[in-house]
Amino acid sequence: MSNSLMPDHEISDSTQHNFRFIADAMLGRLTRWLRFLGFDVLYERDISDNMLIKIAREQGRSILTRDTRLVKRRGLGHFVLIQSDDPLRQLAEVLGTLNLRHYELLSRCVKCNGLLTRIADKHEIEGSVPEHVFLNLPFFMKCNNCGRIYWKGTHPEKFISNLRDILKA
Repeated sequence: MSNSLMPDHEISDSTQHNFRFIADAMLGRLTRWLRFLGFDVLYERDISDNMLIKIAREQGRSILTRDTRLVKRRGLGHFVLIQSDDPLRQLAEVLGTLNLRHYELLSRCVKCNGLLTRIADKHEIEGSVPEHVFLNLPFFMKCNNCGRIYWKGTHPEKFISNLRDILKA
């Protein structure tokens, strides 16, 4: 499912969504927001700098970091040095720096980075979500990795509104 959050900013070049990231330990909340937008972002809370760089090299990932010492290391590869402490401002930094404007909303699990698949028959998950949600929403998504269930509630709308405001600033 591909959605553009801001059609007036969308770029038709789909190759931009091939960006793959690995985030340092200081960027857990940014990781969740990027995954919400459909970006492939690895994150481990206790990862060492050496392992971060090794994985980035092996998997062709761009490093997202707030660590100014890390970016001074030789052979680091592609990275984005994040300045802000605020996760939504951090997100705006990444999107602006890399000129990313095409999003695949609700395509990745925000917890584990797994791909989401639409559930063909919502009765498969009856009892796994709140009853009012099950009764009132037409479709659900499930993570292929951890099994977490997602649905389009008010959170995505609030997030999109916040994101628009930040990108305008």
